[in-house]
Amino acid sequence: MADAAVVYDPTRDPVCGMRVDPAHARAQREWQGRVYHFCCAGCATKFDTDPAGYASGRPALPTPVRAASALAPAAARDAAYVCPMHPEETSEEPADCSICGMALEATRPTLAAAEAPELRDFRRRFLYTLPLTISVFVLAMGGEFLPFTPSPWWQGLFATPVVLWAGAPVFSRAWQSLRNRRANMWTLIGIGTGSAYLYSIVALLAPDALPAAARHHGAIAVYFEAAAVIVSLTLLGQILEGLARARTADALRALLSLQPPQAMRIDAQGDTVAVPVEAVVVGDRLRVRPGEKVPLDGVVVDGASEVDESMLTGEPMPREKRTGDAVVGGTLNGHGSLDLRVTRVGADTMLAKIVELVAEAQRSRAPLQQLADRVAAWFVPVVVLVAVVAFVAWGVAGGEAGWIRGLWHAIAVLIIACPCALGLATPMSVMVATGRAAQAGILFRHAAAIERLADVDWLLVDKTGTLTHGRPQIDEVICVDGTAAAEMLVAAASVAAKSEHPYAHALVRHAQALGLRRNAATAFRASAGAGMEARVLGKDVRVGSATFTATEDPALLAAATRARQAGASAIFVAIDGLPVAMLALRDALKPTARPMLAVLSAHGITVEIASGDAEDTVRRIAGEAEIARAQGGLSPAAKAELVARRRAEGHRVAMAGDGINDAPALAAADVGIAMGNGTDVAIAAGDVTLVTGSLDGLARAHELARATLRNMRQNLGFALCYNAIGIPIAAGVLSPGFGIDASPMLAALAMSLSSVSVVGNALRLRRA
Repeated sequence: MADAAVVYDPTRDPVCGMRVDPAHARAQREWQGRVYHFCCAGCATKFDTDPAGYASGRPALPTPVRAASALAPAAARDAAYVCPMHPEETSEEPADCSICGMALEATRPTLAAAEAPELRDFRRRFLYTLPLTISVFVLAMGGEFLPFTPSPWWQGLFATPVVLWAGAPVFSRAWQSLRNRRANMWTLIGIGTGSAYLYSIVALLAPDALPAAARHHGAIAVYFEAAAVIVSLTLLGQILEGLARARTADALRALLSLQPPQAMRIDAQGDTVAVPVEAVVVGDRLRVRPGEKVPLDGVVVDGASEVDESMLTGEPMPREKRTGDAVVGGTLNGHGSLDLRVTRVGADTMLAKIVELVAEAQRSRAPLQQLADRVAAWFVPVVVLVAVVAFVAWGVAGGEAGWIRGLWHAIAVLIIACPCALGLATPMSVMVATGRAAQAGILFRHAAAIERLADVDWLLVDKTGTLTHGRPQIDEVICVDGTAAAEMLVAAASVAAKSEHPYAHALVRHAQALGLRRNAATAFRASAGAGMEARVLGKDVRVGSATFTATEDPALLAAATRARQAGASAIFVAIDGLPVAMLALRDALKPTARPMLAVLSAHGITVEIASGDAEDTVRRIAGEAEIARAQGGLSPAAKAELVARRRAEGHRVAMAGDGINDAPALAAADVGIAMGNGTDVAIAAGDVTLVTGSLDGLARAHELARATLRNMRQNLGFALCYNAIGIPIAAGVLSPGFGIDASPMLAALAMSLSSVSVVGNALRLRRA
């Protein structure tokens, strides 16, 4: 296509094409004698990278980033399947864990929530053979109620398909565990069930090959019913456990469902066309109609509305969105219409990053799991030893049927022991808790952060952006005699509109709140750490420090001193070289700060402010927040040193912050808590991220961490006590004095339900 001359239009953003009112432009740039107006600062920044290209209509755009992986950003980078008990065990294909024998789970649940192949296979084997299991059980246990004497051959006939076909996964995993030298639950079940079945086959086919001690009342007992019932109960237990484990992915599935499948893209003619969200690229303009979900992250370029972000952040109140405000994909638009420019797609969107963080946290291991690992390493050998001892002890001391009872108790010991419950104790709690936390706008980077946060007793918080909004507001305006405040504010805001400094934003917002319309500013120039200047309506306007504005007026300087003593900041305005005003700016305390601090105090946590701001400002905020300990003027290194000092005093320290200067302290703390509205550096250094940046999320995170730690301890205690009580009973310890026995079938039922109980207890965290 041949190049064509582009007509200069000061009312159109040269980057995104939006119509812009020059008097209310969010940013401006002067190039080759022309002033270009922009809908937002992002467009102005892009213009700076290639002004000739954008001005001519042929910008040097980067290669588009596609959103094809928005719903599963990690599937191409990570292994597709992982063991929930041993996250180091991964596979690209569905497989069994070589350590515990458990079926590997998908690293990321799909939106469709398809049934796991293992669960489907177990259900088929269980249902198809259940009538045979019931039949063999009735023949074995109900002989005296039947009108005929059942032959043991019928038991063998009915039990064989159950054991050899339905029980094939059991024996396959038992053999795999022996081959890999990784004894686990399947080893015990395989040995116990196989022993009962093989013994019964020998008793059926060659009864004379067994010793006389194996006879009871002149007949050789068979245990086909035990083998068949154990296999069916094991399959039933695995089905129940699989269904319960599948529910741990509900939180991630709910997050995945937030992204709509389509987006309304605005074409060059201004018309909208529905396209798959995967086809959207960075820089595209989308229209979000009332009641629709925001498809991807972006910046509002036209329109106004209220957006409900509760599904991502847990924040109940919708937030007002206007031109220049950022919106997050997956949130719900209110009654207004929004046009937005896409800034992130695919794995870069906030929704995708949240899903990725939660998935990684669910696969991490909690420190408490080390106890379970140490116990599990000795568990199976000890259980086998107990089974052998029970068999020999009953055989020697059990009288005429001692060896029969010994075999019975040995099988029961092998079956009732369940290292699976022990292994699932903490991973299930972590999976449920991290998913629940994500729904409340809390992201745990790893399982260890949950445990450490639960034990925190000292919290260091940054001030700006953490306790306060991080957005200074004009608190006081002092003008020299003869200066009209409105005219001064119009001139100052016209200059400030071209700057990205927080004080400039505060000035612009203040003028907008008063209904003042800005004028075009040219020849803009900013001096780092000093101020900014431009020409407005032919006048030189300066905004900044006293030195930059050459302010020597005693009244203005005295007012600035009073403002600083009250914890505010001061800037000055000069027009045509004459100082005309002083503006006091104050950063207000977040409304959630005091309630959050009260909750943390009730939990026994001491709060201390650690800020780089001036001492006066920090003391004012500490007084408003009712915090007794506060330190200001701290450098990034000093904050990290303060963390180290508190830890040396024996405290478990958490640090909450949002800025680059907080990153060293976040990394040095036992738990680093980053605000989701802060810098990427701070978020990367944190162990916990509060998506909203709201401090009430901090109290929620601490309470959830405490509940999770309690849940993990309950699970471990249940698994350990269950085995400590069940194994001796199965071995027959209570049989001589109390007549209490546990048959292999009851042992199989107890074993199956133990894992289900652990998972069920973990699922209670979904209501935390």
